[in-house]
Amino acid sequence: MYVIAVASQKGGSGKTTLAGHLAVQADRSGAGPVALVDTDPQGSLAEWWNARTAETPLFARTGADRLTDDIARMDSLGIKLLVIDTPPAIAATISEVVRASDLVVVPARPSPHDLRAAGATVELVERLGKPLVFVVNAATPRARITSEAVMALSQHGTLAPAMIHNRTAYAASMIDGRTVMELQGEERATNEIAALWEYLGGRLRREFRTMLLAAPQPAVAKPVFGRAGLPS
Repeated sequence: MYVIAVASQKGGSGKTTLAGHLAVQADRSGAGPVALVDTDPQGSLAEWWNARTAETPLFARTGADRLTDDIARMDSLGIKLLVIDTPPAIAATISEVVRASDLVVVPARPSPHDLRAAGATVELVERLGKPLVFVVNAATPRARITSEAVMALSQHGTLAPAMIHNRTAYAASMIDGRTVMELQGEERATNEIAALWEYLGGRLRREFRTMLLAAPQPAVAKPVFGRAGLPS
């Protein structure tokens, strides 16, 4: 099972919207079963899921104090992808989620406040030794601040090539438990989320292969050959 944490110590960066959209897109792409976890006390992701009529993705109720055990239980139940939404500015909770994650996705709006806050999130993720991907969120096409944000974030870590633009459809779809992929006439927004998930899914698979290669391999006993050249 892969675990993605959507984290930022800046409120209003779009974590909840991005977490819900990634989970739905992953499920639509065949990466399921997919489950969501909301560790934000505000419970915005849980409210979105409760308003949802579709049966997927699943929702798991847990807390930071039992997150590790519940992740192991979800893995044993056959969940293939877990997407965790995190609260802003609560370092202890975010630390537990990041520690349990395979990949940390950090959304950042192209604003000075978001860019300044990104540094604290990067420091936390790097301290725990987890891979990180920035996602430029709510971007305005051809705006100078957007290009400046891209340059600034790329200096601190990996930047997803897929950018999420400022579209009212993202917020509108979340009101009644849907996503832009489930609305009519939102092809551009749908394509953005699809491209982002395609990149993140590939990144997860590469991280998993790297982890396997880095893991110590069990020693294999060499056969002892007798005079006839056969194992004795």
